Amino acid sequence: MTLSIFFPAYNEEANIEAAVRKALEVARDLKEVEKFEIIVVDDGSSDRTGEITDRLALEIPQVRAIHHHPNRGYGGALRSGFKNSRFEWVVFTDSDGQFDFSEIKKFLPLTSRADLILGYRLKRADSILRRLFTWGWKILVRLLLGLDVRDYSCGFKLIRRDVAKAVEPIEAEEKVYQIEFLVKAQKQGFRFAEVGVHHYPRAAGSQTGANFKVVMKSLRDLFSLWYRLRVPVKKASP
Repeated sequence: MTLSIFFPAYNEEANIEAAVRKALEVARDLKEVEKFEIIVVDDGSSDRTGEITDRLALEIPQVRAIHHHPNRGYGGALRSGFKNSRFEWVVFTDSDGQFDFSEIKKFLPLTSRADLILGYRLKRADSILRRLFTWGWKILVRLLLGLDVRDYSCGFKLIRRDVAKAVEPIEAEEKVYQIEFLVKAQKQGFRFAEVGVHHYPRAAGSQTGANFKVVMKSLRDLFSLWYRLRVPVKKASP
């Protein structure tokens, strides 16, 4: 198989080099992978993330850098990552050190029977408030859209590239982008599998929390998505 690896990154100067080098080390050791690339989507960072990424791209042939000016948000970074991936399978994971990229080895055996392999956090290394907020979103999404996955927002997923092309979301906001992606894939009959992954505290830096305005916009976008997706979508060919 061939594999595109990409990291959405916003102000991750303290983490991005370690994330890229770990992915490089792991990818070189994957017997199932014939060829791979690593993409960093620098989402309008105001720190040295872009500079570090450009240096890595010059040093390591498999690394490419994509820069957003201005910031497009997490959903926009995911969109750029999928759009610029060149290989058969695409894996994305966060660049903040909260996932161990070597756990991609759990995902690969499932590619023979699934089109999307979704990580779910075995134990979230987040605050109680953040976990409660995510739980509430999961229930709301299940009620409105019928999406029944353990952890739709987990930032560790392995997806066939042609799935990404078939379900290109309209929304770019962080939460709604991943929801729209998965709901469309489900409606089109693509096959899902789920894998438990460990979740660690951030190695450095801080999370970008959602303020009240962002939460309200997310809710508006979610109901807008519900309205749009009431129209039946043609299923994928077997």
